[in-house]
Amino acid sequence: MLSPPTGYFCTFAHPLKDLAGFFVTNVMDILAKIDRSRLPKHVAIIMDGNGRWAKERGEDRVYGHYEGVVSVRDIVNACGEIGIQYLTLYAFSAENWNRPKEEVNALMELLVNTIRKEADELKKNNVRMHVIGDLASLPEVCQKEMQEAISMTAANTGLNLVLALSYSSRLEITEAAKKLAEKVAKGEMKAEEINDKVFHQHLHTAAFPDPELMIRTSGEHRISNFLLYQLAYAELYFTNVNWPDFRKNNLYEALLDYQQRERRFGKTSEQIQTNTPEHV
Repeated sequence: MLSPPTGYFCTFAHPLKDLAGFFVTNVMDILAKIDRSRLPKHVAIIMDGNGRWAKERGEDRVYGHYEGVVSVRDIVNACGEIGIQYLTLYAFSAENWNRPKEEVNALMELLVNTIRKEADELKKNNVRMHVIGDLASLPEVCQKEMQEAISMTAANTGLNLVLALSYSSRLEITEAAKKLAEKVAKGEMKAEEINDKVFHQHLHTAAFPDPELMIRTSGEHRISNFLLYQLAYAELYFTNVNWPDFRKNNLYEALLDYQQRERRFGKTSEQIQTNTPEHV
């Protein structure tokens, strides 16, 4: 084997080392500015831009989804480290079933393999996994892997990782309305007893507080049928960064932006109170 030319590693090693050092320093600088006493309890993310990221590189859309898993791992770790209590990831919407069959099949295979590989790591890192959405519509192998991961991590007390799979917020709201209507029809409750708290208890997210911060990547400015009821008072943060490029520093920037906003819940600045309903 031929040896590399003299000075080859010296020529490239230092710039790369300096670049890596720059990013580490940049991340630490941003992290140092975050007030950990004012973190959102719940962060929700629409992980958008996998396909565009892949196309920009001349690759198939599925390649972007595989690379997006790296971002998921990085953001889950970052949330656990900094002290976020709940992280909901919009992994697969009910509308995504309309995508080309090849892409859907690849996404399901990726989902199964990812959960299978990451379950032990989630348990080790004290992350508890939850799933919301129309789970019955997923392939049986997906349901099996998810249930195993949920059981494995059920005793964990750290970050609550919520995966929204085959999820539709409009369907969720419709189902909640039907359940309440049925209870009224059966005489189990009166119509006048239905309020915000009661309605919230019939949503898929009944066990979780509402998100205070919603992040969407890739430059799109839509909520796309994601947690429509729960995001009523959330701060919305949009970034042009595609999901496979979204890392800790991007999350920290979103958290900093969140902390610079004043959350009034319809009140004036002078009226702001610290005690708000838990799911708000």
